[in-house]
Amino acid sequence: MRRALWLLAVLAMQPAQAATERVGSLGGIAVIDRLDVADLPAGQTQRFWFRAGDSQIGQDWLVPVIVVKGARPGPRLLVTAGIHGDELNGIDVIHQLVRGLAPADLAGTLVAVPGLNTPGLLRSTREFTPDYSHASPNLNREMPGDENGDGVEHYAGRLWHRLLRPNADEAVDLHTQSRGTAYVLYAFASTPRAQRMANLMGPDVIKLDTGEKGALENELVRDGVPAITLELGTPEVFNPEMVRRGLAGLHNLMREKGMIAGAVVEPKGVFTGNRLAVVRAPRGGWARLLVPLGGMARKGEPVATMADAFGRITDTLLAPESGRISASFTDPRRERGSTIVRIIHMSDAPECREGC
Repeated sequence: MRRALWLLAVLAMQPAQAATERVGSLGGIAVIDRLDVADLPAGQTQRFWFRAGDSQIGQDWLVPVIVVKGARPGPRLLVTAGIHGDELNGIDVIHQLVRGLAPADLAGTLVAVPGLNTPGLLRSTREFTPDYSHASPNLNREMPGDENGDGVEHYAGRLWHRLLRPNADEAVDLHTQSRGTAYVLYAFASTPRAQRMANLMGPDVIKLDTGEKGALENELVRDGVPAITLELGTPEVFNPEMVRRGLAGLHNLMREKGMIAGAVVEPKGVFTGNRLAVVRAPRGGWARLLVPLGGMARKGEPVATMADAFGRITDTLLAPESGRISASFTDPRRERGSTIVRIIHMSDAPECREGC
């Protein structure tokens, strides 16, 4: 009995088991199964490989994670990129953001994940593409996933439960448009706090949007974490201007949250809408824009033309609504039904108050 009491006393004096689970290392970087930034020492930048699952060749899918934990307490800001494997600008934004942050000057913690979709990034695909044996799912429609599931459900479940959700007080998920198309600097927001976050990023356009089931931003919001999606231009590139603006926006948000010093800038001229009017190609052919990306369209006026293989105009496409062109094609080869432009506008329909 006395030995048992002694053993309990000894165990009580031992430090608690760390919630961050280190399972090895690769190239001098710790490999982890779980992250809890509360475990990490203040005033340091640390880098990890997170084990998001195992591949069909028995090797781990590893996701890079950077934690900058400030010398002073404060909020936890989660910034992610690359959930679609051909959308790259956000990765450069995160790299530059981390390089420029001194932990000694930071209050709170930045949790940065520059590349969520390792299979998609390897194959340069929007989808989660571990192999070619079946239809590839969209990782950004699979949150919060299922750790006990298979394939993409397992991968998403590990990301959500072991990395993302436990370490976020607010979040920004960085995207671009997909192949053949481009966005202005474009934010999606679904709550008043998210709209404030979006405005601080200084976008060209904010879309009030109730969101998509399984999207990282929307599932975080549903779970009580204010979050936005920020779209930065075109895929498959590091665009210096979009990266600069994304970085400036994150700095501004961090100033508003008290994480870094400096005056908060209140952006002007941000166009806010709640509905999209999409102009699609009525037939296959060659498209030419008449109103540039970011320009204002007027209802009933031409926004693009379509031409056949000989250059003869087959269609003049008119704006169905007045508003701002938030997205357009970059590849003029358009198949029937593909997007020519999206026009964001503000609808006064009651069902569109928060986006539709």
